[in-house]
Formats: sequence, C-alpha cells, structure tokens
Amino acid sequence: MADATTDFALTKLKKSVENLGSSTQGYGDPTLMRFLIARSMDSDKAAKMFVQWQKWRATMVPNDGFISDSEVPDELETRKIFLQGLSKDKYPVMIVQASRHFPSKDQIQFKKFIVHLLDKTIASAFKGREVGNEKLIGVLDLQGISYKNVDARGLITGFQFLQSYYPECLAKCYILHMPWFFVSVWRFVSGFLDKATQEKIVIISNEEEKKLFVSEVGEDILPEEYGGRAKLVPIQEVEVKPPENGRTT
Repeated sequence: MADATTDFALTKLKKSVENLGSSTQGYGDPTLMRFLIARSMDSDKAAKMFVQWQKWRATMVPNDGFISDSEVPDELETRKIFLQGLSKDKYPVMIVQASRHFPSKDQIQFKKFIVHLLDKTIASAFKGREVGNEKLIGVLDLQGISYKNVDARGLITGFQFLQSYYPECLAKCYILHMPWFFVSVWRFVSGFLDKATQEKIVIISNEEEKKLFVSEVGEDILPEEYGGRAKLVPIQEVEVKPPENGRTT
C-alpha cells in the first residue's frame, strides 16, 4: 500500500512540475522523494518547491556544475571548514570552526560559499554517480568564539539554504561548546528553522552527550580534539570529482 501511495505521489509530482512549465527529466525518484518528504507528501507543494529549486540552481550555479574555489577565495582563506570522510552511517561529516569565521562583507560570495561547501560535502559521499538521497552531518564548533565571530545572519542563510534548496539532505547537526552569550543568538536563529530541521540539531552540553556524539559519528573520522583519532582535513584539500550527470542533488 505504501509503495502504491508513493508511486502515485511521484507520478502526480512529475505531472505537477510539467504543469508549472518545467520537467523532472534527468532526476531520479530518490531526488524527487526528498521534495515530497519535505512537503509532507503533498505533490503540488513538492512540485512548486522543486521548480523553485531548479530556478535557484540555474541562477546560483550556471551549467549545473560546481562553484569553484576561485569564486570563493575570501571564505576559503580562513580555513574554517573541514571535510572528514564518512560517518558510521556513511554520511559525509563537515566541521565548521566558528572561531575562524567573521561576518562576510560580500554576501554574494558568502552565499556561493555555502553552496560550494554543501555541494562538495554531499558529492564526497558518492563515487561517480549520485543516487539522490544523500545526506550530510554538520558539526558546528563554537569553541573559542567571541562576539566578533557571531553571525546570526550567516547561520540563518545556511540553514535556510538547507531547508529550501537541499531538502532532506541534513542527517544531523551537532553544536559543540556553546558559550552562555550564544544561547540568545541561537534562540533567535532557531525561530527561522522549521520543526523538521530543529529536530535534527543536537546541542552537546555534557560528557555523556559527547561520548554519544563520538560513538554516532565514529572515532576513525573525528579529529583528536573532538574525541576521535583523525586529523582535521580542510575542505580545499579534499578532491571531489563532479558526478557523471553533472548534478549535485
């Protein structure tokens, strides 16, 4: 029964996308299912979301390729993003060290950087050809941050991109070392997140939760400073081949 319902929803989604003047050709069912799940299996709402994503993608990443390192030099220079390999559940793990981040003066480059790091993280999970249902794990490390690193606008932009343009791509987001002064910032940011996203966010606040975090992600890929056995790997040092169909979601 569930399969029949899913098949019906997928068929209706494809038809709805055509009615909106677009096409799902070249996209597999796993990709389309992400949009359906994000819109509670409502085919019309999922179709609208899918078409909006297509238009956004065509503008943000012309030719449906990658945003290259050369397009986001200022953001890469701080070496604040690390790509650690696959977790126990085979999700790519991206670490953000917020103490190396400063609010961007170039919002266009910052938005491109978010796409760059999300695309590259997701692409690192597959070899040659995407399936369409890839997810990622994010680790936001707030150790050593001061007020000059606080960027509520940047956080909101990142999470809104995930919600609107990378539906169902976030497996989990762990937040480490949250200082007292950031609690009110996070409360403000959370107001812009939908319930499904909020449920995937875990704030680590004690040793027991840290042990669970290490166990869930895996000691082999977590750096030593996070309880693992690996070294930090800056995202610019990770080589990822574009998928065969040229798409990243």
